[in-house]
Amino acid sequence: MPLPRLAVVGVGLIGGSFSLALKRAGAVAEVVGLGRAPLDEALRLGVIDRAAANIRDAVTAADVVLLATPVGQMPQLFAAIRDVLPPGCLITDAGSTKQDVIGAAKAGLGERVSQFVPAHPVAGREKSGVAAAEPALFEGRHVVLTPSADQRAEDVDRIAALWRACGARVSTMTPTQHDAVFAAVSHLPHMLAYALVDDIAARPNADELFAFAAGGFRDFTRIASSSPEMWRDIALNNREALLCEIDSYGDKLAALRALVAAGDGPGLERLMARARDRRDAWLARFNVGAENTAE
Repeated sequence: MPLPRLAVVGVGLIGGSFSLALKRAGAVAEVVGLGRAPLDEALRLGVIDRAAANIRDAVTAADVVLLATPVGQMPQLFAAIRDVLPPGCLITDAGSTKQDVIGAAKAGLGERVSQFVPAHPVAGREKSGVAAAEPALFEGRHVVLTPSADQRAEDVDRIAALWRACGARVSTMTPTQHDAVFAAVSHLPHMLAYALVDDIAARPNADELFAFAAGGFRDFTRIASSSPEMWRDIALNNREALLCEIDSYGDKLAALRALVAAGDGPGLERLMARARDRRDAWLARFNVGAENTAE
């Protein structure tokens, strides 16, 4: 039986794609949307069936609530949801950090935190907004759940089934493990892309540099077109793990600089060959797509 009513709080790329994927799979009967911007476009595109007037209107009769907002907004959302959440309704999220979101859920929901199943869909694009949503966004992609003893196994299974209906591959991690892993392979790359573009843009000859930038610069910096609000919150809320990764990467850059300064061609080639071979093996093993990478 399809889910009777899904409430999506934050009808953008992720929330909109979740709705479209479930609609395509026949896994949801009605989707109610709530967002900061007018939802006329979401209605026109068929992403949602009704626009909610406020959080109470969105949640009161929902069976599942997806919070697909920047993680910095979640503390106030949990607090607002607490008193209107139906007893059998589950909450899940799409946040890229988990320890902070779980802490916010415990503070905002109190005893009702057992109704929250934390999740992170490892999928996205550098463009945001409901116009970028598509039903195939999660096909073959990882969704990581980070449940605790607070959640019932059947509730975790229920949320996992929804993500599988979207075509995703569902796995579980502890919140600490999750934040450490994604600090390295997602959060750090986004910071590097932003930093490189900002560095070039601040130079006196920035226009000349951008005029001659080509495919390598474009590919490396593509994710710098991602939402600054979202990535600001991710960076600050996963600060400790991200700082460790920035320091580690700084050490690697220092080692690379030393090879260049010493004119050590063989050393440079060995480093580059290791990186190339490991990346090629990763691409071959996991069949990683080229576009679905702004997590």
